[in-house]
Amino acid sequence: MTASASRTVLGPPRLPTRWRPLLTRTVLLVLALLSLGFFCTIAALGPADWHRHDRVGLGVAGLLFALVLVLLARPVARADREGLTVVNFVRRRRLEWAEILGVNLRRGDPWVLLDLADGGTLAVVAIQPGSGLRQAVRAARELRACVEAYGTARRVE
Repeated sequence: MTASASRTVLGPPRLPTRWRPLLTRTVLLVLALLSLGFFCTIAALGPADWHRHDRVGLGVAGLLFALVLVLLARPVARADREGLTVVNFVRRRRLEWAEILGVNLRRGDPWVLLDLADGGTLAVVAIQPGSGLRQAVRAARELRACVEAYGTARRVE
């Protein structure tokens, strides 16, 4: 990406909109289904000397493993006129646009970080370069444009 292309300013996207790591989500959900199928197949077709509780335990372990993978596939960021909802692995947080002071995605960051008015930061796991650098940069720019258009943010580089 050239320096001039990296400075291109986008307008805010049409709202409501959402961002999520599609490649990561797809891989995790497919792995959840495959692992559940694998564990259940092993439980059903295991050796004849296995007891019922052994089979049930293996099936439950497969279900728990699949649920962890589904949790890891959960991140999404939803924007509307009033603000942004950030859903990470376990927690969900609703922010008004005025609460967000800056949107940062620096080289080496695993995901977008928001600078908040209360002095804290919030990770937006839904926008991550590991799932596609160009898409992450574009999403971060769109989110920054939303913050600038709908909030009282200052631009943080």
